Amino acid sequence: MNTLPLAMLTAAPALELSHVTRRFAGRGRGHALFTAIEKLSFTVARGEFVSVVGPSGCGKSTILNLVAGLDQPSEGVVHLGGAPVLGPSQHVGFMLQKDLLLPWRTILHNVEFGLETRGLSATARRERALRELKRCRLLELAERYPYQLSGGQRQRAALARTLAIEPEMVLLDEPFSALDAQTKLVLQRSFADTIATTGVTTLLITHDLSEAVAMSDRILVMSERPGRIVENIDVGLPHRDNPLARQSLPRARALMAHLFDALHLEERLDG
Repeated sequence: MNTLPLAMLTAAPALELSHVTRRFAGRGRGHALFTAIEKLSFTVARGEFVSVVGPSGCGKSTILNLVAGLDQPSEGVVHLGGAPVLGPSQHVGFMLQKDLLLPWRTILHNVEFGLETRGLSATARRERALRELKRCRLLELAERYPYQLSGGQRQRAALARTLAIEPEMVLLDEPFSALDAQTKLVLQRSFADTIATTGVTTLLITHDLSEAVAMSDRILVMSERPGRIVENIDVGLPHRDNPLARQSLPRARALMAHLFDALHLEERLDG
């Protein structure tokens, strides 16, 4: 596990992938290797919110697993704050589509869970967990259990758990995709506001082009497999903490149309 504080390496970007390729063995005997991503290079600055979009199967989730230290590149190197990623890092928080809350724990104790291996006292764990629950507007639900919360509330609890470990980078793997449209909009606003307040560096994987435009400083567009970065788009819009306000801007609509064209979605629909 990497233990060197990222803040010690302030001159380095928060994240850097350099010529990263990841190959996997095909299923069954005699199946050749297939390449998920190939010669991938990009950086993410400290405090930046970057989204990655691309066709299904282009390697977006592979990128998150490499950054999280859950997998290793076949070629190239991944750096967090200038340090090579050799395994899971205590400086990275990872959120998935499912909240993965422990059903036998209260929401407060779920948020404390990630702190229990870090040597904090029970009092310090509780104080930090309550702070994040308040930030995520869940303080009044601290003593409830996951089954007593809505889907959106559970995802906010998962964010509170992620932020409680005070990560220097948060990885989001389509955290809103399982929610209904109305809950999704509310939760996007809540996440955007919370992440902007904390200033944490964020990498989001999404299929939702409007979400990428509404929440990001920059968008990386990937090709079909083997995934490569084919476009790096600077969003350049205000209201990163308020996706609904940003989506109403004319340039936001233009960017969504550009992404639609860049991913050849009309051809896919016609096909």
